[in-house]
Amino acid sequence: MAKIDWYDEFIDFGYRPAKTDLVCLFYFEPEEGISKREAIGRIASESSTGTWTTLFKMPPRMRALQATAYELDGNYVKISYPLDLWEEGNAAQLLSGIAGNIFGMKAVKNLRLIDVSFPREYVRCFKGPRHGIAGVRRMMRVPKRPLTGAVPKPKIGFSAAEHAQIGYETWMGGFDFVKDDENLTSTKFNGFDERVRLMTKLRDRAERETGERKGAFLNITADVETMKRRARLLADSGWNYCMIDVVVAGTASVMTMRDYCSDLGLAIHAHRAMHAAFDRNPKHGISMEFLAKLMRLIGVTQIHTGTTVGKLVGNRREVTANADVLREKRVKPLEHVLLAQDWGNIRSAFPVASGGLHPGLVPDVLNIYGEDIILLVSGGIHGHPKGTRAGAKASMQAIEAWEDERTLEEQARKSPELAQALEKWGHYKPK
Repeated sequence: MAKIDWYDEFIDFGYRPAKTDLVCLFYFEPEEGISKREAIGRIASESSTGTWTTLFKMPPRMRALQATAYELDGNYVKISYPLDLWEEGNAAQLLSGIAGNIFGMKAVKNLRLIDVSFPREYVRCFKGPRHGIAGVRRMMRVPKRPLTGAVPKPKIGFSAAEHAQIGYETWMGGFDFVKDDENLTSTKFNGFDERVRLMTKLRDRAERETGERKGAFLNITADVETMKRRARLLADSGWNYCMIDVVVAGTASVMTMRDYCSDLGLAIHAHRAMHAAFDRNPKHGISMEFLAKLMRLIGVTQIHTGTTVGKLVGNRREVTANADVLREKRVKPLEHVLLAQDWGNIRSAFPVASGGLHPGLVPDVLNIYGEDIILLVSGGIHGHPKGTRAGAKASMQAIEAWEDERTLEEQARKSPELAQALEKWGHYKPK
């Protein structure tokens, strides 16, 4: 019988990736009856030039475009891809290969794209964040401490006027930003244009009264043309940020909006809504570390990365890896988690910690992240016994305690808002 398949030709354990190769780290579990060797050959084949059967005729040059599975460690495999497989500056096309049909193959029971190491020749085709961490700090006039923000809670249901008033109280408590949540865009009871108008009025008032720069992450997520119109409205109203639900909006639209927002001077706050649909299962899907890396590459200013101590999944190792991917110029490899990455001229991006935080957890989060972070404390300020403004003050007092290396209990002796927060929540970690 003639040879049917050619998966074995995509495996070479003696291969050493070229400097221009793109390298992927996968976790995989073969389906019953499939060997590990066959499984990794199929992954490499399907994600590059192969198909299910041998072909009648193929130009010899095609061999140079084949992916190569070259390192196997238990259920982890590294696969190297020639640079010429990928269109310059097109992250959507990249995903169609390394995160495309391979997830639907019968030969694998589970498959997870853990990380990708991009060669300099690929990275240089992308612009990355317009501002970077240093640029945002200059823009907000906050040279050192963590930047802070909050979502009005409940996350949806307020009128535009109610939303703006809560935003004002948040700013007056010392916070830098007010944030729309992922499912608020423009509704009958809280239209985007009206929210922008009222938020702008109260932002200007808060800046006059505090002498501080105040900002917001207002959610423009929609079709690209609507996002452009909303971004233009924000810029015309003097805002310096917009927010996009980057996973649901899609990689291509985010790339388009990065350039459009950059021309307007807007930074992009990336909400990761829907990410857990493909990154929560540790055996299948795509890792949050890779999602963070991809979003830095295509140019968001910051993205949610978890807290460890809050209400959302993610352990300390994962959260720290996410932060490294976003902030470091050269990322060190971490076994079965991260591949080495040299970011070249790509600017840094802020990690965002959010989800179930309150003043009693602030030091725990900052001990993990350090000061280069966007810290979102939402329910944990609006639920304060004395209201939103007092809750924001309590969180700022908790940051002050961390910076001065004092315990929260020591700080609370001279900070009544923090004392009240600790009386309600203590160091409780939400589930």
